[in-house]
Amino acid sequence: MAVKFIDKYTKDFVREHEMDAIKSQVLAAHKTVHEKSGLGNDFLGWLDLPQNYDKAEFEAIKKAAEKIRKNTEVFIVIGIGGSYLGARAAIEFIRSPMYNNLKKDTPDIYFAGNSISADYLNELLSICEGRDVSINVISKSGTTTEPAIAFRVFKKLLEDKYGKEGARERIFCTTDKARGTLKELSDREGYETFVVPDDVGGRYSVLTAVGLLPMAVAGIDLDAVMKGAQDAMKAFDNEDFDTNDCYRYAAMRNILYRKGKTTEIMVSYEPRFAMMNEWYKQLYGESEGKDNKGIFPASVIFSTDLHSMGQFIQDGTRNLFETVVNIKAPNKDFEIKAESENFDGLNFLAGKTVSEVNTKAFEGTILAHNEGGVPNIVLEIPKADEYEFGYLVYFFEKACAISGYILGINPFNQPGVEAYKKNMFALLGKPGYEDMQAELLKKLN
Repeated sequence: MAVKFIDKYTKDFVREHEMDAIKSQVLAAHKTVHEKSGLGNDFLGWLDLPQNYDKAEFEAIKKAAEKIRKNTEVFIVIGIGGSYLGARAAIEFIRSPMYNNLKKDTPDIYFAGNSISADYLNELLSICEGRDVSINVISKSGTTTEPAIAFRVFKKLLEDKYGKEGARERIFCTTDKARGTLKELSDREGYETFVVPDDVGGRYSVLTAVGLLPMAVAGIDLDAVMKGAQDAMKAFDNEDFDTNDCYRYAAMRNILYRKGKTTEIMVSYEPRFAMMNEWYKQLYGESEGKDNKGIFPASVIFSTDLHSMGQFIQDGTRNLFETVVNIKAPNKDFEIKAESENFDGLNFLAGKTVSEVNTKAFEGTILAHNEGGVPNIVLEIPKADEYEFGYLVYFFEKACAISGYILGINPFNQPGVEAYKKNMFALLGKPGYEDMQAELLKKLN
């Protein structure tokens, strides 16, 4: 089992009969998901995606990635939210958070269109100077403000550098299969395109072309990723609550929520998990935060944040619980050597590995936080590689769907995301927003 659910450190907070009591709700949610009878059921394409993905497109993605790796030094991935977080999380989790600085035979990969920062955009352009560049713009519509601005900039850069014909060979679009501004432009200009499936929402899209093309460019084994997801799909497609760790995780977090634990802190002891934390926060925040309900998703990387957020977690407001993703083994360990002068007093660690020290930090912290009144769920995985990534992604996606239905919301829409966009368009003077602009300016002034 690639993800092991451990509830040992919740025993003082949740009794076994409480898990028994919520079981019927979990199984009802299972039925709702698999019968596709609940709210948002037209966005359940992720459910059997690991098995039923488009095999022809999968091969086309590999082929495009091979072409990009041969002629590209800097690969710019343009997208926001689910259109970039999954790919970036995969690259940092599987390869390294220092991927761009490693010696490698794959391009550097940078992400654009995920903010509206002039400084960030200018710095990224300076990185591209004198280097061969290709881009992958990811947008269902092609009109989302942040990525659309970035695409304008990098499309011009490529056309100025390589001409229209040359740029065409370096622009890859992941968009709607049939409609939308970006699809129309791609067809007109002859850009190679990949599909964002109609029935897969952005935050569930990492195992589609949205995440797979950047991952393949980074040299990640897509077959191993999909194998992990396939095995997770099979492992969690059952109603045996006592052995379905995905469902037990969903149940536990909902029991804790009902007891006033309204913040979930996702924890890892590996920096390579930092962007997985960000992906998790979007997945759960955008899925569950509705109708004045939901568990607030937060995150930390230990032991780094034990020297900052650790104080609050240990002694602060008791409205939180932790979910620790414990990666059992590093990809490569490091042995601590003895120092003749023992100037730092750490010779007692000589002969131990850094991962052993990290494990003791994990064990010591979980005991301290438990005693401080913080329940800890542990999700244990053997290591950080392609298979585990695919498995973990599916685990969190399905747990999110089950958890959302238990909570009584639509886990697949995001009505609140549109509010800021309307205000921004009005303030910028977009045609059709004139009355709203006057009203907002009054409030601001």
